[in-house]
Amino acid sequence: MSEAVSRRSAMRLLAAAGTAGTALAAGACAPGVPPGAEARGTPPAAPAAAEGKGAAQIDALLERLTLDEKTALLHGAPDPASLGQAGYVPGVARLGIPALRLADGPAGVHVARPATALPAPVLLASAFDPALAREYGRVLGREGRALGQDVLLSPMVNLIRTPYAGRNFETFAEDPRLTADLVGEMIRGIQDEGLIATVKHFALNNQEHGRDTVDVIAAEQTLHETELRGFEAAVAAGAGAVMGAYNKVNGVHACESKPLLDELLRGSWGFDGWVMSDWDATHSTVAAIGAGLDMEMPGGTHFGGPLREAVRGGSVPEAAVDLAVHRILTTMDRFGLLAAPPAARPARDAAAGARTARKVAAAGAVLLRNEHGTLPLTGAAARSIAVIGPTGQVPFVGGGGSAHVVPDGAAAPLTAIRRRAGNGSTVRYALGEDLYGRPLPAKLLTPAADMERRAVEPGRVWSHEGEFRLAADDEWTLLVHYTGKRPVVRLDGEELFPVRQGVAEYFAGGLLGSAPDGMSVRRSTLALKAGTHRLAVTAEGGDKGQRFRIRHTTGAIRAADLAEAVRTAKAARSVVLFAYEDATEGRDRTSLALPGGQERLIEAVAAANPRTTVVLNTSSSTTMPWLPRTGAVLQMYYPGQEGAGATADLLFGDVDPGGRLTQTFPADEQATPFGGDPLRYPGVGGRQEYSEGVHVGHRWYDAQRVTPLFPFGHGLSYTTWQYEKLTVRPERGGLRVEFTVRNTGRRKGTEVAQVYVGPSAELELDQPVRALAGYRRLVLPPGRAERVTLDITARALSSWDPERHAWVLGSGRRQVFVGRSSRELPLRSKAVVTSR
Repeated sequence: MSEAVSRRSAMRLLAAAGTAGTALAAGACAPGVPPGAEARGTPPAAPAAAEGKGAAQIDALLERLTLDEKTALLHGAPDPASLGQAGYVPGVARLGIPALRLADGPAGVHVARPATALPAPVLLASAFDPALAREYGRVLGREGRALGQDVLLSPMVNLIRTPYAGRNFETFAEDPRLTADLVGEMIRGIQDEGLIATVKHFALNNQEHGRDTVDVIAAEQTLHETELRGFEAAVAAGAGAVMGAYNKVNGVHACESKPLLDELLRGSWGFDGWVMSDWDATHSTVAAIGAGLDMEMPGGTHFGGPLREAVRGGSVPEAAVDLAVHRILTTMDRFGLLAAPPAARPARDAAAGARTARKVAAAGAVLLRNEHGTLPLTGAAARSIAVIGPTGQVPFVGGGGSAHVVPDGAAAPLTAIRRRAGNGSTVRYALGEDLYGRPLPAKLLTPAADMERRAVEPGRVWSHEGEFRLAADDEWTLLVHYTGKRPVVRLDGEELFPVRQGVAEYFAGGLLGSAPDGMSVRRSTLALKAGTHRLAVTAEGGDKGQRFRIRHTTGAIRAADLAEAVRTAKAARSVVLFAYEDATEGRDRTSLALPGGQERLIEAVAAANPRTTVVLNTSSSTTMPWLPRTGAVLQMYYPGQEGAGATADLLFGDVDPGGRLTQTFPADEQATPFGGDPLRYPGVGGRQEYSEGVHVGHRWYDAQRVTPLFPFGHGLSYTTWQYEKLTVRPERGGLRVEFTVRNTGRRKGTEVAQVYVGPSAELELDQPVRALAGYRRLVLPPGRAERVTLDITARALSSWDPERHAWVLGSGRRQVFVGRSSRELPLRSKAVVTSR
């Protein structure tokens, strides 16, 4: 038997060796409990214009690869012709194996060229519409292929566990069922277009704080009933790749966890794609490849030279390398990347992408509050409008970090509102709060210097040092805007904008990190004492030269901006006030309150004009002590490049707000699953415990009987709805739920009907008070009714038994709830669940 044949045989043995472990093992469902729509199925084939090689030819190709060539396929490298993407894996030209380009893309393809900036996934999820998720995915898939990419590092499926998490806008929901439905359809959409989807971050990467080091401790039942359901759905949808997380899971780094990667992902779920690490999340060579990690990104620290030496030294069998390469090549072949000639790349369809972006932004918008008919804007209220807030004038397209997209263009909400209000209307604008600062007066410093339009030639250095005097104590924000190497700015000897380490430096936010003209921005807020201060600035031109400016805001500037906003609000019949919160990868939020002086701004403006609508461009849930003063609150999250037009559509009632919250909004910062419990979040001593168990999100609020500010599933409409005639009966091991939804108002509207189930008294396991079991998005004309039928599968009625390592059916009498949110459930019934 040849060495090559021996390795191939070993590969097959390794591939078949995924047995269930005790900590994470999944295995089959319990007898009589079919897996339902969420369980593993046959992965759909991706479209390809040319025929793939097939298994035999992949084996033959593998035998021709040298060890150096094989290991080169298992890690990233610098791209000699980068397109601005996140990663690159060189191919093997002599054997026709092409390079792979991997781009970030939760809300659009992140490369150097423009792409459609879609609304944040959390806004998509708020539509409760799996078909729309597939359409969203198809835009990502087509654009990724058109922009020269082969792999999309999306979707992110980690649950919204804590409202502080910096990347909540990149993912979908706090609810496992809704998340699973949406991620499966998004993956199908991406891969319908021939792009490889990468579901991430496997697993329990639910925060940015300490993400590289935190050890997340979660019980087996907790894992399977919460975080893992979305990943299981991704595998069932045929995801081509999985990205391992930074954090540890139950004591072991996720990228070297055999229970996660080998026993669960491959052995129990049957995943046959490849597993890559998150960027710099690989911590070993032998342990990582032995656990089932196939690819280290973005470089070869562990899977380059060290892996080759491990093979030659005998600590890693070459069959393990072959198996990893085989998984990558097989997936590439499935998507037509090994075909000769390769499939032609499509052209970008920017117009189609823009249409989907606007559709999603409107569909997912959530009307949280609407008192006294504040919205929609009609009559006199639509003809005299004050638009207030910096993001009314500067479009807030998306969040920061790897989710950032260069859009084709994005209109300002002020422009869209003026256009929709039309001729004969008066739309005034007030800034309210200055995000980018005012020019420093040239004569502020002694000696004087113009710091507003400075240019430094290539290879030159410009510097200036001067003094200024304050007559009284004041709070200043100093800002530097720049196009090259960041200027060094010192105030009284202290450097204001030092280069920070790691992602904290690279990810500066989607709104605050760049000025409207594209210059990079950093800011520092300081309490300055009365007296003399010394400001020193040094700027280098570098190879290409650069432009920079130094700006500031003061207490007097803030007071003047606030006063102008109040005057503008008083002069108008209605106010639309845009509020923001700029989240980004690399850091968690430090507060659930709106940043800066926005709370004071809302209070003052709403006091001046009670017909104030607050439009929230925020990443996640927000506390609202100012809520009672407002007329309406519209949650738009990060609405993408077409957000301005979609916002105007909603404000004027051209579209009914059909979004519903996919996360609970707490009444205050203590009334959350983590208030006062640092071990749950952010962790203590590098250890974090998911001691809430299966009670994630709205389930915790129900279990603890805590009243939220706004519950999961909440969202208002411009019309009214009535639920009636509920019937529930056993059906195919599950339940068939039927009820009628009637539009009782005078407008066409959109409703999301939701079905929840209570616990089984016959199941001696921890269970939610109510679990989301189904939902249906409806659009009905005034006066019309629709009979809704939802089948609740046995899987939705089951719990994970850690002793049996399997799903077990919660049989017996179960209560069923139907309504408009997790807390507004007018219809209730009971039915007996049997195991057939």
